[in-house]
Amino acid sequence: MKNLKITDNEVNREKFWRLTIDTNPEDCNLACIMCEEHSPYSRFKENLYAKTGQKVRRMPSEWLEPLFKEAKAMGIREIIPSTMGEPLLYKDFNVMLELYKKYDIQCNLTTNGTFPKRSVQEWASLIVPVTSDVKISWNGATAETSEKVMLKIDFEQAIQNVREFIHYRDAHHAQGGNFCRVTFQLTFMRNNMHELADIVKLAAKLGVDRVKGHQLWDHFEEIKGLGFRQNEDTIAEWNGYVEAAHRAAETFRKPNGEKVLLEQIIPLQKSETKEVPTHYECPFLGKELWISATGKFSPCCAPDELRQSLGNFGKYPKTGIQDAVAGDVYAHLKENYEEMALCRGCNMRKPVKQEVLK
Repeated sequence: MKNLKITDNEVNREKFWRLTIDTNPEDCNLACIMCEEHSPYSRFKENLYAKTGQKVRRMPSEWLEPLFKEAKAMGIREIIPSTMGEPLLYKDFNVMLELYKKYDIQCNLTTNGTFPKRSVQEWASLIVPVTSDVKISWNGATAETSEKVMLKIDFEQAIQNVREFIHYRDAHHAQGGNFCRVTFQLTFMRNNMHELADIVKLAAKLGVDRVKGHQLWDHFEEIKGLGFRQNEDTIAEWNGYVEAAHRAAETFRKPNGEKVLLEQIIPLQKSETKEVPTHYECPFLGKELWISATGKFSPCCAPDELRQSLGNFGKYPKTGIQDAVAGDVYAHLKENYEEMALCRGCNMRKPVKQEVLK
């Protein structure tokens, strides 16, 4: 395989620049099989109710403006609304749209692409002017594959939604407005990545700017066999899909002739079944921070139960954003994360420099 250049510039950021606030993790209109909360295999919501008496967690609206204000003072340039659940279902999403404008902070949106409760045009008119990137969850190049992964999705309608959204984005930009990148966000699994090259081809046809994703977090016994980091055979299987995807990106171009960017679609090393190579770096520490709907700070997007092993970083609003990242617990993690069991095997750590398949 040819050398594959790592193009995700986000890895190279040198200071805190992005904040994720999990506004409404229990609100979703789909049931993706790999989702920590909404999978048909998940017992998360049942356990949440048993432990806390809550069925739904939603970030209080009175937290939003203080969070934006502090983020702006820290130089944070992007705020991501919930990546767990569907953020466009958050009851105060309209409030957030106004805060993005008021504080001149960009939205970075991850959505399942169903655009609920409004038309695609209406959503695009609200989202595009304030957003840097819209990452649309995408898990197949055919209806058969996609609908087996993202339960309740209408694949053909999803394609039409992307087409309409990009049409609005392009017209808005042509008139001098903000350019909002559109990304297909994938979960790499053995039951969908046989279509990876065709997903790249579809992205090019639709005018999607980027295809990226991550290896599976296998939360449930029912999906344990879907990960690629099992053995040399499954790693070789993934690496073949990677090679085909990069060939597709070279061959099939967007309508404007530009190449679809591929990020995090990189080969696995033969030894990468339990631990990632030691030179792979964390893309989040010192750069990004997460706040749950209940105010708990987290340093990354690893599954919630696993993140507990990384330490207690405080809880908003008692602890502010700056205090959370300036504390001893966070400093200890930055210094020692490579020794943490979760971090040694983390799906999100990546090489910074060009990686060669060995």
